[in-house]
Amino acid sequence: MIFDNGSLSRAVRRLTLASALALVANTALAKELLWGDTHLHTSYSFDAYTNGNRSADPSTAYRYAMGEPVIHPFHRARVQIHTPLDFLVVSDHAEFMGVIKHVYESGGSNANLSWSDWLGAEITAWLLRRSVENDTSLQFFGALLPEHSDARDAAKIMEGKGYSTGSLMPDMPVVRTTAWDSISAIADRYNKPGEFTALIGWEWTGTPGGANLHRVVVSDANAGQASKITPFSFNDSPFPEDLWQFLDASEREIGARFVSIPHNSNLSKGWMFDTTSLRGAPIDAEYAQKRARWEPIAEITQIKGDSETHPDLSPDDAFADYEEYPHYLAKIGDVEYKATEGDYLRSALKRGLAIEAQVGVNPYRLGFIGSTDSHTGLSSAEEDNFHGKMALDSVPERKQAMWGDDAGPNGWSMSAAGLAAVWAESNTREAIIDAFKRKEVYASTGPRIALQVYALGADAELDVRKVSATAKLAIDGVPMGASIAGDGRSQFRLAVFASQDPKDAGLQRLQVVKGWIDAQGETHEQVYDALVSETPGGAPYLNTLWQDPDFDESQTSFYYVRVLQVPTRRHSNLDARALQVRSTGHPDAIQERAYSSPIWYR
Repeated sequence: MIFDNGSLSRAVRRLTLASALALVANTALAKELLWGDTHLHTSYSFDAYTNGNRSADPSTAYRYAMGEPVIHPFHRARVQIHTPLDFLVVSDHAEFMGVIKHVYESGGSNANLSWSDWLGAEITAWLLRRSVENDTSLQFFGALLPEHSDARDAAKIMEGKGYSTGSLMPDMPVVRTTAWDSISAIADRYNKPGEFTALIGWEWTGTPGGANLHRVVVSDANAGQASKITPFSFNDSPFPEDLWQFLDASEREIGARFVSIPHNSNLSKGWMFDTTSLRGAPIDAEYAQKRARWEPIAEITQIKGDSETHPDLSPDDAFADYEEYPHYLAKIGDVEYKATEGDYLRSALKRGLAIEAQVGVNPYRLGFIGSTDSHTGLSSAEEDNFHGKMALDSVPERKQAMWGDDAGPNGWSMSAAGLAAVWAESNTREAIIDAFKRKEVYASTGPRIALQVYALGADAELDVRKVSATAKLAIDGVPMGASIAGDGRSQFRLAVFASQDPKDAGLQRLQVVKGWIDAQGETHEQVYDALVSETPGGAPYLNTLWQDPDFDESQTSFYYVRVLQVPTRRHSNLDARALQVRSTGHPDAIQERAYSSPIWYR
């Protein structure tokens, strides 16, 4: 059964849903539930501009996120988000930041270039303008993707060169600095503490050999602080640990904090959460400590698919096949997609337990968020209001256009996802970074599902139906993202509170995902149905106290909650209905979901 959002009669649910939302909100007591997007590209990103976004700049991005109507950068219609965000990170690529925009509009002029670099810029401008005139921009972009090769070998070759290898387009430091200062100043202009937070950040776009090792860097810096640094890019180094070293030096230099957020691990060819560093060294305690410090959270869902798990890795999980995206960020070739343990976050959590058992530190103790990775300048994670990954694939008639040959992705391959949910003490840059660091965050594929998870002692009394009972959680409970020590503890329980998005479908089931390591050093996983709605349209809320039926106090483990909606129509199905075509080659319906950050038991 597919639930049609437009058919929901909310009147009969209003009182129950309001009570449920109040219960979830009170769980965090003084904390606010904030919704945002940490991964949004504007016309300052080289691939966004190449693919049709030549007008949606950072100002447009903030206005859209705050609920203002704006003009779409491709089809030029007025568009508006259904429900405004509380915060946004404009995370344009550090590589060639603002450069493609400058080259297209001005060629090699006003960039302090040598004669040869000026000529390269002019040739690039001519090629780009021709691709726009001939409507071949998607293919132009596909041709710029790297060749498939071994990521470690490619990184060694590309060190100090990055994307400039073999390219006519010169680097333009003056242009990049101007673009960065502009992005930072615009963020300060739209930042309104307590109302809307505009965080300053960028994307480090490491893709050696077509392995996606991308990170979004987010800071609580203001524009004045940000102007003292230049964003670290893949052209500076293809190795993540060099990015962390830069962040360490930058924190001391400008007095602001940074967080590095890996994303699209599903496309990393196994390298994102490997057992060795990209340089080939086994993960030791020092490396694990650095990674755990700089990367406390990871993006589990976004436009280019879901990175929780995969049917090949979790064959017993009936819901493991959500929004698969089997398309590497490389030139289309004969390399078939293969899911590995280094690609997905559930496997990474298990691998982290194994590494911790060996070196004493867990490098993959990760909280979860979602974000869009939209390149339209529009943070659109709503199925019925999705504006595409790229501006060029934003209308139904253009969704079938491929990035390469017939084996490549198209507009219907993309997911209308996701969102970052943050339990913060206030809607400010500092409070949001605080929440990232303590991992009191969670991910949604799009709906505003309110979710809170606490660990409690087995003997703690709590009635999950009463708002008054939630005060006990702040005193005795351990929130998502934290750890609880064994210390002879015989058992504990999880208090889970989940409420549907008031504008979306009901909740079908609440699941607990457990991972653990046994005495022999082997890791395991299990998915438990903690609560299932028996109503066809789902429940307005699912609250429960859950206890692990297979608890072993001697085993280090983790637990996170997955909440599933009833099935609803995918954006591709809505396009098919509008176009009156039988199929788009993608599912008619999906089960949107939320993922809590884990709680670890040691």
